[in-house]
Amino acid sequence: MAHAPGATPLLQARGVDKIFPGVRALDGVDFTLRAGEIHALLGENGAGKSTLIKVITGVLRRDGGDLVLNGQEIDPHAPAESERLGIAAVHQEAPAPVNLSVAENIFFGRQPIRFGLVKRSEMNRRAAELMKPFGLDIDVSRPLSVYSLAVRQLTAIARAVDLGAKVLILDEPTASLDKAEVQALFRVLRGLAEQGVGIIFITHFLDQVFEVCDRLTVLRNGAMVGERDIAGLERRELVELLLGRAFDDAPRIAPPPDPHAPVVARARGLGLKGVVEPFDLEFRAGQVVGGAGLLGSGRTETALLMFGALTADVGVLEIDGAAVQMSAPRQALARRFAMLPENRKADGIVGALSVRENIILALQARQGWLKPIPRARQNEIAERFIRLLDIRTPDAEKPIEQLSGGNQQKALIARWLATEPVLFLLDEPTQGVDIGAHAEILKLVDEMRANGMAVYLISSEIEELTALSQTISVMRDRRQVRVLSHDQIDPDRILGAIADMDAA
Repeated sequence: MAHAPGATPLLQARGVDKIFPGVRALDGVDFTLRAGEIHALLGENGAGKSTLIKVITGVLRRDGGDLVLNGQEIDPHAPAESERLGIAAVHQEAPAPVNLSVAENIFFGRQPIRFGLVKRSEMNRRAAELMKPFGLDIDVSRPLSVYSLAVRQLTAIARAVDLGAKVLILDEPTASLDKAEVQALFRVLRGLAEQGVGIIFITHFLDQVFEVCDRLTVLRNGAMVGERDIAGLERRELVELLLGRAFDDAPRIAPPPDPHAPVVARARGLGLKGVVEPFDLEFRAGQVVGGAGLLGSGRTETALLMFGALTADVGVLEIDGAAVQMSAPRQALARRFAMLPENRKADGIVGALSVRENIILALQARQGWLKPIPRARQNEIAERFIRLLDIRTPDAEKPIEQLSGGNQQKALIARWLATEPVLFLLDEPTQGVDIGAHAEILKLVDEMRANGMAVYLISSEIEELTALSQTISVMRDRRQVRVLSHDQIDPDRILGAIADMDAA
């Protein structure tokens, strides 16, 4: 990968701000891309990566700062304008006209025309030539829909190359690819970098960052917190940049596990190809299993497999000693499993419905929609959990979208507690809530455990995991890399496993 340190940067963002109502999504962000380099843009959820890319590509207008391309200030107002400037973005599983052929996708909007008709033979010939450097000898006249996601992404990259892209932005390009497809993509990226294309590579897979990238920039809470060369960078330092904390000990409060506690569920070699590699994990009554790892490591997918939102294609899930095929959330509900999703707004709350209606939703779904819960019973359940969890709302009929984030989260926890679960899968329960709600939710988790519930607690906060967990499952790059028992739990071991210190 050829790049020339000290040369004029290919692309610069200087002091870029982006403000949404009540949120500063980008706070004076600096970013520099050199010609001929593959540059990783990293950060956890809400760090500002997507916002920065949208500003660069003209999807969003910045509120401050400058964008500079090849030494000239630019101000794209739309993606089409940024493409004309030589900036192209390929998004993960971005919608594409898959009913059109590969060639038509590459030349969409600029097909070769003669006498008002598309010159298909010429278009197909040129498309086939464009795809050959990518190692693809395919029939470009066939619909894009017949090909894999990898081919679809390479088709989008081929279009960008033919448009003369100087800057290529890849947003989670490997998230749905298998290992062979990832390696094929990396060969293409290295070839483009050798030709002087600057590539911004957004990913959550640290192994891939160290394998294919030259430099990286880390964003956290809308600000740039570090820029590093990959050569000589320790994984430990990178994880500390991402999580915003150093490797040091934190006080423990979690009591030791009861080795005689009944097993609520046990995963044996459970996995799904291309999503999460087979793992073993045991959930006991009255114990918290922590899910550690960076975003995209496989923590959420582990929970989704347990809840039936994803269907395993290998291994078994044992409940009460018997193998169970969990292929839908309704089956998990019937077995008194509960799951709090990571994104409460997209996957949790029903904004226009009242607090009461949101709280009774899962219980009603388990009972069946043909057997409505009487209104008096709904009121009783809602009022009980509003008091129990201290949900700050004037009454149970207030639309939930009008509550604060912390109170929305507590209402969602109430929804599942109303079903009296034996296993509660919590995906980042304290994310995006204020300090007071944060402490209250952690207290709730500990009370669930003390009351005999099995809990799977996914969190990016190492202190939360060390304080509450009896066991911790560490995930990295879609696989479980370590299971820490109670006496092994400390921040250094967790962060070391996340960072793969043995490979450093």
